[in-house]
Amino acid sequence: MTVRVLFVSTGDVCRAPMAVGCLRALVQRTRRAGDFEIDSAGTYDGANGQPPSLLAQEAAARRGYPIRDLRARRLEPVDLARFDYAMAMDRLQLAAMRMMAPGPHTERLQMLLKYVPVPGLREIRDPFGGTTQDYERALDLIERGCTGLLEHIGKDAALHGGDGTGDRRGRTTPLRVVHSRD
Repeated sequence: MTVRVLFVSTGDVCRAPMAVGCLRALVQRTRRAGDFEIDSAGTYDGANGQPPSLLAQEAAARRGYPIRDLRARRLEPVDLARFDYAMAMDRLQLAAMRMMAPGPHTERLQMLLKYVPVPGLREIRDPFGGTTQDYERALDLIERGCTGLLEHIGKDAALHGGDGTGDRRGRTTPLRVVHSRD
């Protein structure tokens, strides 16, 4: 079973690509069963085809998340139907996603920080145009959100017949991460 995760930010040049890099690394480290397709998109198309911002690349690289290969793209309604988890970084993206989502798929639209057990913490502020520290703070929250999301996916897999770490017979299955842009 392929688990499809889409991260959505404004321009797809800061938070969403950092989240892709983070979740890629977490999936590879935890050796969760099944395949993952991890992608990102932006609600604003002014950066289409551009790599992540330099500060996003640097912050991600310091933590071992290479993201130079990613390119910004605009979010399309088909994305919201195709991905199992469509994760918004803030309320603006969530509102835009709700407006464009095909009817039966609105339950897939969530805030990434839904999976972080800190009361009152709901959004990851956009670091674009900010300092290195702004990118580091955003990445701190992204890591927490991705860790919680991956734990949720593991629990969900266990509820639906697997144990979240191996196949239904208890064997560990090799992990294959699929990136939509590859």
